[in-house]
Amino acid sequence: MSTATTDAPTASLEEAQPDAAPQDHGGHGPKFLAHHFDTPVQQFDAAKLGMWLFLAQELLFFSGLFVLYSVYRSWYPADFSWASHQLNRFMGGANTIVLLFSSLTAALAVRSAQVGDRKKTGMLLLVTIACAFAFLVIKYFEYVHKFEAGLLPGDRFHPVAAHLAASTRDLPIPQHGGSFFGIYFMMTGVHGLHVIIGIGVMFWIWLRNQRGEFSEQFWTPVDLVALYWHLVDLIWIYLFPLLYLID
Repeated sequence: MSTATTDAPTASLEEAQPDAAPQDHGGHGPKFLAHHFDTPVQQFDAAKLGMWLFLAQELLFFSGLFVLYSVYRSWYPADFSWASHQLNRFMGGANTIVLLFSSLTAALAVRSAQVGDRKKTGMLLLVTIACAFAFLVIKYFEYVHKFEAGLLPGDRFHPVAAHLAASTRDLPIPQHGGSFFGIYFMMTGVHGLHVIIGIGVMFWIWLRNQRGEFSEQFWTPVDLVALYWHLVDLIWIYLFPLLYLID
């Protein structure tokens, strides 16, 4: 009598869990369930919390760069305005659209994984990766122009008039333009490194998806990599106006 009373709630709880699966993990739980977790829900919540904590420290890291930018811009507003006009707003805008679209495809990949559509999940992950590569290609051409124009950090700031924006060629070269480009290369370079890391992680997730590791019961890694990618997108949403749209 007491045994029946104890087992009934346990069975009901397992049925209520959408990610429960047949016991094939040595009697402990589903195959994807790590031994130190009691249930798939507990494992998912722990993974999600860990990712949010990681993203929080990433925001703290970038916050230091944003503070540095704010201080220098307050010191040299005219110099920053001149330097900002040397950036290609069309390329910056194109990269913004590319990343926004890639965030959409990343979110759709999570949804596809949740419903167990492995083929669509893989396709959407590849599209997201392709967008990331497109972002890097555009950024490469921007960097090439900066080197050709002599728009480099610190003592290497030696602008070449022929490569400057037409609206600024008749203006005096700012003394602290190198400070702007030091911050520009630091912020966009660190962001670009995060894009490269995202490509690597998403490709790993794509390989796991192709091996059939994800299903309606287990799609946590797809969700986590999408969260990371949304942060990459979010950081650029701030970088674009701060660097490219200074009047």
